[in-house]
Amino acid sequence: MDTPRPEYPRPQFERAEWLNLNGEWRFDFDDANTGLNERWYTHHTFGRKIVVPFAFQAPLSGIGEIDFHNVVWYERDFDLSEAWTGKSVLLHFGAVDYRAWVWVNGIFVTLHEGGHVPFQADITHALQSGSNRITVRVEDNSTDLEQPRGKQYWERESKSIFYTRTTGIWQTVWLEPVYETYIDHFKITPDIDTGQVQLQFVLGGFSPNVKIEAQIAFNGTVITSYTHDAGAGRSFTAISLGTAENIHLWSPEKPSLYDLTLRLSRDNDTLDEVKSYFGMRKISIENSKVLLNNQPYYMRLVLDQGYHPDGLLTFPSDEALKRDAELTKAMGFNGVRKHQKVEEPRYLYWADHLGLLVWGEMANSYRYSESSVERITHEWQEAIQRDFNHPSIVAWVPINESWGVPNLKTDPRQIDHLLALYYLVRSIDPTRLVISNDGWEHAKTDLLTIHDYEGKKDILRERYGTLESILQARPADRDLYVSGHAYCGEPILVTEFGGIGYQKDMQQGWGYTTAGDDEDFIYRYQAVITAILESPLVQGFCYTQLTDVEQEINGLLTYDRQPKVDLTIINKITARQ
Repeated sequence: MDTPRPEYPRPQFERAEWLNLNGEWRFDFDDANTGLNERWYTHHTFGRKIVVPFAFQAPLSGIGEIDFHNVVWYERDFDLSEAWTGKSVLLHFGAVDYRAWVWVNGIFVTLHEGGHVPFQADITHALQSGSNRITVRVEDNSTDLEQPRGKQYWERESKSIFYTRTTGIWQTVWLEPVYETYIDHFKITPDIDTGQVQLQFVLGGFSPNVKIEAQIAFNGTVITSYTHDAGAGRSFTAISLGTAENIHLWSPEKPSLYDLTLRLSRDNDTLDEVKSYFGMRKISIENSKVLLNNQPYYMRLVLDQGYHPDGLLTFPSDEALKRDAELTKAMGFNGVRKHQKVEEPRYLYWADHLGLLVWGEMANSYRYSESSVERITHEWQEAIQRDFNHPSIVAWVPINESWGVPNLKTDPRQIDHLLALYYLVRSIDPTRLVISNDGWEHAKTDLLTIHDYEGKKDILRERYGTLESILQARPADRDLYVSGHAYCGEPILVTEFGGIGYQKDMQQGWGYTTAGDDEDFIYRYQAVITAILESPLVQGFCYTQLTDVEQEINGLLTYDRQPKVDLTIINKITARQ
């Protein structure tokens, strides 16, 4: 069979040499949790097959079961290229939900917790000549409400706003050879006001006397090259892009991107080379206005759950990810709010290249405890580090609708948790906007975001007509701010609304309001969109939602991405043409 998801999985950090490990793996459920005691990582006769990178719940995995299986095991063999002899070998996992133990040839190499973020291990010490074997054990407690899980439901079958769970490997697995010293990761921070790009490098296996050459090109023409002495494992530099004609700003309307090549060397010998790209883009607030590249900018977002009927959280192909971005733009939206999912880097690549703003959002837990605080704080930092370099991402959303902090009125610790997450994100990334609790019950926040599923135009128009009426609103019977916090001039956006249910195929389900036919659907869509657009105070919106998902039929597209009505009509309404 062809290798599923054959494209390089990390497009902003691309090496020429790599080995894709997607495809058929040996697999078993371990419902009795005996695998560790029986040392399945040294020997076990596996009874099933699974297609990686699809979770066993997804049809594309070849299994497609939704029963609870909290412990699962994977195994596959691989051979290394002789060209990799003498190099270190890194084993990468794009994402494994939720906790993973990894062995190579029976030797333990790493443990990772966090279902939406990548991890890697240097497996050189465990390799042998000839065939090698990877074994992975995964724990994913289906009913643990303190675990960051997003939209994954804790009951057997999906219901209401919650969907089928994802357990195990759900993003690409791959190998890469590197020398003893290599580029582990780097951060790109554009500064359009000075015409510079700031670079931070982190090396793995640091050794002295190494240099990093950074070459920046635009449309195939080299703009500048800069050689940096990496005097420590972590180092910084700033590179000027030169004259004004070399500054090409990134925006949804014109997604200009620079190519970046990083070459690590010692005595003219190349140790590592990485291909990347970046955009010169700035998101900011001034005088209660959202600015993109120092100009007022109205955000027209759509809520995107990032689910696919065949792969669940994993899309069947890179082309399918690209198609979602293209359809979003075709309907007049200039951005997406990725909802309760840390989306895979290939989608962000298409958002960068096609021109879409992205709000990056953490998958929340649903119960507050010291454990849930530790889990979300750790995983959220890893997500921000992974996605920091994408110009499309303009906002971070650590918490949605008080999920994981349900008792903000009575438990001051939960307010402190909101504040801690806000300031944690700002301390890691001061270049983007941070929404403390999207929808309501905000603490410190850069934007006042409101969720409002009222379907009548006249009510919405009146509600968002004046600042007084906006601040008096209590969506879902919740206050807009928690105790001790109040509106301080933040830009106002309505970041969930609409949700018009309309059945166009065999899929049945629900919406927040219901349309009877195409004409009624268009009428209802125009009513809620124009009500928000006509507000003199609202500076952006996020319509619910891009596609139907399982039992929800409130998408502009069906679950298999078929338009419910003519997209040019939707475009004219969305873009106010």
